[in-house]
Amino acid sequence: MSPRPKVGLDLTTILEAAGEIADQHGSVEVTLANLAKKLNIRPPSLYNHFDGLPGLRKELAIYGLNQLYGDLAEAAIGVSGDKAVIALSKAYVQFARRHPGVYEATLMAPDPEDEEVQQTGAKIVELTLRVLQAYDLEGDRAIHAVRGLRSILHGFSSLEQRGGFKMALNADESLLIIIRAFLAGMED
Repeated sequence: MSPRPKVGLDLTTILEAAGEIADQHGSVEVTLANLAKKLNIRPPSLYNHFDGLPGLRKELAIYGLNQLYGDLAEAAIGVSGDKAVIALSKAYVQFARRHPGVYEATLMAPDPEDEEVQQTGAKIVELTLRVLQAYDLEGDRAIHAVRGLRSILHGFSSLEQRGGFKMALNADESLLIIIRAFLAGMED
């Protein structure tokens, strides 16, 4: 029989702590030892919640994808067309800025083919497809548009996180110009 988890220590609390470590020190610093230290528990106690470091990384990826989805969905409520795509784009980049380590963790799941990770990520794809419905995209063309938008947003976020935008230009203005160019390209 497994030992009982510490009272008040649930998976959400653990993942919030792991997210704090990731955001402050990078996702590679999310280890069982570092997490146990932050939670003031012994590392074996974490095995009550997931299967070792791969399980922790998977759960942190899912946690981050769910947070990202929530931010994107909230941004898209009540707007459509260009305004919805711009709102979604800003929310994506803001999430990566606020949670750089958690964002990184969403990309580093131990097994990206894991069904649970895929289902969680699919919610973001479905939301983006709904936002892009205003452009009468169907089938493969719609998926290509989702991939294009994600590539822009991930590339922008990654470059920004790594200090790639050091020029004295407003990064938010650059993002808006890029998204408007993407939207203009979809009219072809």
